[in-house]
This record gives sequence, C-alpha cells and structure tokens, in this order.
Amino acid sequence: MQDRYHRKINYLRISVTDRCNLRCVYCMPPAGVKSVSHGQILTIEEIAEVVAAGVPAGISKVRLTGGEPLIRRGVLELVAKLRAIPEIDDIALTTNGILLEKMARNLKDAGVDRVNISLDTLKPVRYREVTRGGNLDQVWRGINTALGLGLQLVKINTVVIRGFNDDELEDMARLTMEHPLHVRFIELMPVGTSENWARGRYIPSSEVRELITGALGNLTDENRTLGNGPARYGRLPGALGTVGFISAVSDHFCDRCNRLRLTATGQLRPCLFSHRETDLKGALRSGADREALTRIFQSTVMSKPDRHHLETDRPQHDRVMSQIGG
Repeated sequence: MQDRYHRKINYLRISVTDRCNLRCVYCMPPAGVKSVSHGQILTIEEIAEVVAAGVPAGISKVRLTGGEPLIRRGVLELVAKLRAIPEIDDIALTTNGILLEKMARNLKDAGVDRVNISLDTLKPVRYREVTRGGNLDQVWRGINTALGLGLQLVKINTVVIRGFNDDELEDMARLTMEHPLHVRFIELMPVGTSENWARGRYIPSSEVRELITGALGNLTDENRTLGNGPARYGRLPGALGTVGFISAVSDHFCDRCNRLRLTATGQLRPCLFSHRETDLKGALRSGADREALTRIFQSTVMSKPDRHHLETDRPQHDRVMSQIGG
C-alpha cells in the first residue's frame, strides 16, 4: 500500500516487550523504566493476529525488537506463527546479543531470516559502561553462532558517540574485512531520555565515512538491497561484508521510509518521531474483526508524515526507545 507521498509501506517493526536485560545509556535511565503489567502487553496470539490484519494493507516484512525481544516468553512461538502467514516473506530480529548464542539455532529453525546485533564498542570495559553491566564476550559468542548457522545477513548496529567510541570506528569497519558482517554506523538520535545525554555527542555520517575511507580505503557502493532498512552501504577493498550508514538526523531517509511501528502495548505508530498512535490492542480486545484491524492499518499508512524535523525541532517523547521499539 502507498501512503500520501507515494511511498510503499510494507514493513512492520514490532516491539514484543518493553523490558530489557541491559540499560544502555542512550536508551533508558539508570534504573530502567517502569515496565507495564503483563496484561497491558500484547499476547503472542494478538501480535500474530495484528500482523495478519496488516497483510491486506501491504505488510509483508516484519522485524521483532524490544526492549530485548529474546527475553520475551514465547518469542519462538511468535516467530513460527509469523512464518506460517504466507504473505510474510521476511522475518528479522534486532537483539543486544546477550542471549543469542543460546537461542540462535531455535530462532533460525522457527523462521528468522536475519538478525541485527547492537554493538557500540569492541572494548569490554566500555561495553560494560555503555550498557551498564553487559558482557561483551557473550555478545561475540552470539555473533559467531549466528554466522556459523548461515543466517542470510548478520548485521552489527553501532551508534556513533563522540567522546565514547569515535576512536573505534576504524576497528568496527575493519570487522567487515575479517568476517561476513554488515556493520552499520547509526547517528545518535535525541529520543526520550537520551535528549540531554546526547547533547554534544552527535557525529554526522559524513564525518564517519570520511574517517573510515581515509584509514581503510574507498568504499564501493553496494547497489543490491541488504534488508529492508534505510542504510546506504559500501564495501571496502577485499571486504567480506559491507559498511552501512544510517543518517536519520543529517540526511534523513524519510522519502524512502517503508515502515510502521507497533509498540509492545499495541499502539500503531506511523513514525518513530511522531506522537500519533492508534490503539490496535483496544480495538482487538473490544472484538474488532480482522477487516476492522486492517482499516486501522490503512488509515495509519495514510497518516504518515512526509518527514521528521529533528534538525530544527526536538520532539518531547512520552516514551523511551525501549518502549517504542528501538
């Protein structure tokens, strides 16, 4: 289905839980966030029903996020239910990697096609700092397990933070020369509790690209699609993987946006940076049939804004990233 700006909307990003086993500094406050009760969270069956209702509105690709999706009880069952929907042709998952080693085989068997791992540093002490207690060795075991299983694409998501990991960007990019990994450098976004913390730490993708090419050589543009997201990719000389750039602030990709977001509490959002939400859970639990839910998807698609305005307007969010589906 196309929105008012002739963008094809076919991708649903699903937060399956607002809980997480880490406390990343740009995602949530030190004490975490007050989790909502289990009764407020969509059940596995409800999520599957919502996705099925999105299919007639054009949804064919889904990504499971959180919080941390691998701590959600029943996530394997959910993947299997989504895989059973014939029109869903791509199932991806974003994880911090802590539980990936243990669950990767079952995730693949259930139907996950691709996996993204959030990793902002290669240094164990820094990793503990930015995640407030995470174990980098666990993440690397998960990455190696995913690579060994032959998942279609294994991507690393690195949020670039001035004064924290900007001295590691060359090393992160070099991973693509040593492993078939796709490393994406993501501009720090001022969302929720990260607004004050992010001030002065933002680095534009153009600066990151210049640093990497100056150290490791030119990037050859990769024209083939690597998933369904907004990254622009290039390949270093002789590399097994690619380097990607997600420039949500400096060079927004809103004209290519193809997604909607479903929060863990069942709110359908047309844009990460929008306050607008439609209560799918309320409709579902009030007895709405699938056709009625599909109409909610259709109206949400038509409500997508043309773009965000982060460069001039900092929205005050009532949710942190872990609640929206970061």
